[in-house]
Amino acid sequence: MQKFDTSVFKSIGEDVLISPLVSITRPELVVLGSHVSIDPWFHCTTALETGDYVHIQAQVGIIGGKKGFLKMGNFTNISIKGTIICVSEKFHGEGLIAAPGIPAEFLDEYKTGPVIFEDFVNTGANVTILPGVTLAQGSVIGACSLVTKNTEPWTIYAGIPARPIGTIGNRPKEKMLLYAKKLGY
Repeated sequence: MQKFDTSVFKSIGEDVLISPLVSITRPELVVLGSHVSIDPWFHCTTALETGDYVHIQAQVGIIGGKKGFLKMGNFTNISIKGTIICVSEKFHGEGLIAAPGIPAEFLDEYKTGPVIFEDFVNTGANVTILPGVTLAQGSVIGACSLVTKNTEPWTIYAGIPARPIGTIGNRPKEKMLLYAKKLGY
């Protein structure tokens, strides 16, 4: 069975399973915690740091190049076909879009900002998250949503753009926190 070469990562924890069918452009900028699983056809061009008990499902894309950064806390998940954009052109017409060989002085302005998943954050299928967004502890993003702003803790969001679909604190947390404590958190 073919395996992904994890020796190229900045650091890696225990019990990490990475499909050999992933593409990580800058593995030297990757820090993975323990109990992490990354499924086939994952593509990452940015720095990536995960906590423990993280699952990145199939066909997830994390883009933004060498200036981009995604941080995922403990007990987090990106569902199938999720897209995390850590750096993007602003598309204001102040320059050309990025393409190989175009000098920096001819490029449009960029929106750059780390994307942060605090602990216990989960996203549904086909979710897109824009640069600079922090998903607060316990947030859940419903399938096919577009996240343009920071979220509130323990709240469920859905839509384009994503909005709370309940009141703050509408996601029960007691059992999750108890189970995490039993795992040493």
